[in-house]
Parts: sequence; C-alpha cells; structure tokens
Amino acid sequence: MPVKLYDTLSRSMRALAPSAPGKEFGMYCCGPTVYGPAHIGNFRTFLLQDVLRRTLEEDGLRVRHVRNITDVDDKTIRRSQEEGKTLAEFTAVWTKKFHDDCAALNMLPPHAEPAAVAHIPLQIAMIEKLVARGNAYVAPDGSVYFKVSSDPDYGKLSHLDRDALRTQATNSAGEVNAADEYARENVADFALWKARKPEDGPNFWNSPWGEGRPGWHIECSAMSTHYLGETFDLHGGGVDLCFPHHENEIAQAECACGRHGTFARHWFHSAHLMVDGAKMSKSLGNLYTLADLEAKGFSPMAVRCALISGHYRSQLNFTLKSLEDARAALEKLEKGARKLAEKAGVPAEKFFADDAVPAEAESASRAAFEPAWLALCDDLNIPGALGKIFSALSDLGKTELTKSDAETQLRALAKMLRALGLKLFSEKKSSDAGNDAVPAEIAEIGEKRWSAKLAKNWSEADRLRDELAARGWKSLDRKDGFTLVRL
Repeated sequence: MPVKLYDTLSRSMRALAPSAPGKEFGMYCCGPTVYGPAHIGNFRTFLLQDVLRRTLEEDGLRVRHVRNITDVDDKTIRRSQEEGKTLAEFTAVWTKKFHDDCAALNMLPPHAEPAAVAHIPLQIAMIEKLVARGNAYVAPDGSVYFKVSSDPDYGKLSHLDRDALRTQATNSAGEVNAADEYARENVADFALWKARKPEDGPNFWNSPWGEGRPGWHIECSAMSTHYLGETFDLHGGGVDLCFPHHENEIAQAECACGRHGTFARHWFHSAHLMVDGAKMSKSLGNLYTLADLEAKGFSPMAVRCALISGHYRSQLNFTLKSLEDARAALEKLEKGARKLAEKAGVPAEKFFADDAVPAEAESASRAAFEPAWLALCDDLNIPGALGKIFSALSDLGKTELTKSDAETQLRALAKMLRALGLKLFSEKKSSDAGNDAVPAEIAEIGEKRWSAKLAKNWSEADRLRDELAARGWKSLDRKDGFTLVRL
C-alpha cells in the first residue's frame, strides 16, 4: 500500500511517489529562524516531517530531505546587535542549539541544510530573473517587490479570493504577519530585496539595486530549486506558512522559471499546537522549549511521543498531563516489547539499542502490526498507528508463539518504532536507575507518599508532598508510578 497524504493544493488525498521510478523523492521543509531556542510548536512540525520521511524510507523510497536555516531577518539582526555579536556569531549559537535539540528528539538530519546568508547570490539571481520577466519592480529606495498582479495563478495554494486580497499582514493561521514596511505599488506586493536601513547596521550585501538584504520568502524558492530542481515532490511546513510564505514561494519560483504549476507536486501542512487550551505565548507562560520540559523531569523521547501523538491535520492540545501519558505509553511499549523479546529469546534492550535491528527486518505487513502500518500509510495517522501497536502487543502477549514467529513480530515492531522515531530502553526509569540520583531519605519519603496516595490518605500524601518540597524535591505522578525530580 503506497503512503497517501492530504495535499493542500488539490485538497485531496494523493499517493506519494517520486516523479519517475527509481528517482529520489525530493522533500523540502521550511526550517527554523535561529534567533533563540525553538519551542515545542516548532518541533511538532519538524517531528511530523521526520515521521513522514521515516515512513517513506521504511516503505522503500530513497528520500532527499532539504531543510533551510533562516539566519538573516529582522529578528536575527536585532537580537545580534542587542547582544553585541556579529550576525554569524549570534546565529551559530542558536543553530547549534537547534541541532542539539533535534538530536535529543531523535530526528534524522536533513541531507542538505542550506542557510540563507550563504546563498544570497542565488537569491539575487532569481530576483534578477523576476525583474527581467516583468514579475518584479524596483522601488525608488532600491527595494525590489514581487508584482502579485503579474501572476495569474497567485492564491492557488491558499485558495484566496484574488479580488479580496489587499494585504500580506495576516497569515493563513489568522495571525499578524510581519509585513514589509517599505514603499510599494500595491499593498498585496511583497519584498524580494530590502534596501539597506540604518537599523540593519553592518548586515547588508551588494546587489544590482544597491546595498540591502533579501526578503524572507525568496530564500526558500531559490534554495529549494537549487537543491531539488525546478520541480520536486513535496514541500512541508506549518499551516501558518501556507499564506503568505508558501504562496509567495510558488509565485517566485514558477514565474522565475517561466513554468506555472511545476514547483512542488505535493503540499504537506501540519496544524497548530495549543498548550493548555490556548495559543503559546510568553505572557501566558506556556511557551515551552525542550530544555524547559527536561527541567521538569521529562525525557526528550517522552516529548517526542507527546508531540506526534495527535493527527497532523488537527490541533494538538499539549499539557504536562499529556507528557505524563506519553511517558506511560513508552513504558507500556517497553513492557510489551520485553515480553515479545523473551519469546524470541533475545535481550530486549540490546535488540532495540540504536541500529542493532538487522537492516533486513521483516515487513510489518507480515505480522500482527500490519494494521498499524496501514494506519501510518493512510494520511500519516500516527494516533491510529499507536493504538494498533498497543492492540497488537496485547494480543501477542496472550498468544503462544514459536521463537521464529516471535522474532518476526519483534522485527515488525522495530520497523514501526523506527518509522515513528521512538527509541525504547533509552531512558532511565524512576523505579530503577532514577532513584540512583535521589538520596535514600528522599526516595523513602516519595515511596511513603505514593503509598498514602494509593490508600487515598490524602492528608498524609499532602503532608509528605510538602515535606518533599521543603527538601527541594517534587513527585511527578503517573498511573503506574512516579518520578522524583529536583525543584
């Protein structure tokens, strides 16, 4: 069964395949703007893209994954100057932090990761083509704008009413978009090149139109076509990028190439992440980074599990309770995998360690995990796949299996977990190694409090909770146990 995915452009389910048999599947994803740590809303999108890539690869496709780094824009320039650093020094710090977080979350690195600054000549060359073709014009101050009225196809991705389009100030998620504050012929037009302004400081480059820097949208058009060709197989990003960013990408690339309808063959957009039922914001105190959640005692693998647990086209409401549920789900997976490994006569921890599973692992379609695989192939239904994995593990736990059959099932489970990017037995548990770092007297108080809670002796449980807090500790409870972490 081919992997099928909803396409934003056609508004239909379509099978994913390269443009020609045997060719690499070209996949471009909009990456981070490196002016601070990426938050969990950013990572939800990146993780879903990671699962899609993994699923395609497990299905036998050769994928070429390209993800950009935005290292020049208003925010990176402003923050670098506030910290007294060059733009390159400043963005290097946050690029490394992003890569570290990606590795902790078990994300596959892209095959190419072009950064905007290093590819400014490519962007200038594309702008020159647009000016020469009459799709762009030079303003009196030296800025260059794309002329939206010159593109009859503009608006096809976000299905805009062309007559109603008046501004680029609101994106497709209904949020305020940082519009370009430059003179232009029409408010619907957008900047390709921004003339140098005093607040840019030393951050400018030479161009045929004078000193300045690229607009945000042009980098993705220039770099995606450079690394994947004028036509490639899939473009991904958050739903907020559908308009204006992706709409503008299409217009720039197709007009520059002189070929409409040839940019990306499939558009993959993921819905927003909510936190505690509200949009993330610093003012609400619900804008979490991976470091924030690790400080609360949650592992990166639990964060990954929680962020991919909802369907990509539906908003996911993230809570600390959902993290506890994700941690419990991982432990349940490990318990089921361990039972299956015992029947296969292999040590579970070693079997699932890193890349220990043989490359010729059995296809999931040959095992009890076929329904889970089919769910994943059907519009990347991750919650459906997880549910069917648990059902299969439950059934297998009650079934008499030969050693050979058990190993086949174990390899099929490993295939599913590789597609989801979930690593088992990679984290220490509170019941074993977790208490190694907890003083004995604190662990004893934690056990007493847990026992009181199970006995519904709430007053004693509260008293012991307060005692833990007074000593600088707290208990993170879940259905089957607890974890003690420092405050």
